[in-house]
Amino acid sequence: MNPTTNEILAGYSRALHDLDALLQGAAPAELHRKTDGTRWTNEELLFHMVFGYMVVRALVPLVNVVCRLPRPAGRAFAAALNAGTRPFDAVNYWGSRAAALVYNRRRMGRKLDKTIAALSRRLGHESSQSLARSMPFPDRWDPFFTPLMTLNDVYAYPTRHFDFHAKQLSLRHQRDDD
Repeated sequence: MNPTTNEILAGYSRALHDLDALLQGAAPAELHRKTDGTRWTNEELLFHMVFGYMVVRALVPLVNVVCRLPRPAGRAFAAALNAGTRPFDAVNYWGSRAAALVYNRRRMGRKLDKTIAALSRRLGHESSQSLARSMPFPDRWDPFFTPLMTLNDVYAYPTRHFDFHAKQLSLRHQRDDD
């Protein structure tokens, strides 16, 4: 079932609130502790969760371009990206580790706030027709990428990604409904 624009925006707002609560409630030692099920520390994983929203800012224009190409071209593009899954995984891991040094606990909340504000503005200007545009995706890159994704799916993606990884944090203060 496709989430509505209001549901997507509510998810963005909740993620922003959750990140703030996690950052406020975590001691520095907790942020440097390993997570459950990843090789990242809590702080690195929190950045990776924020990065999911940052990626969508790049994916939205990409969907708007690729959806206009002939479908075989889009499938070839997704297949080429899928072929590069191993290097992508390495860049994804090491990039999040390195970026967490810059967008650490003191800066990642502001980054998420600005990113969500930009996504929300853009989403607010989308029509039902534009949200239905789709393109083939590299479904081996992320468990929430499917072989064909609509723009609506792309806008909904980062909150699903955020919620999935939030369960892997090893912080004392988790969301009450976990």
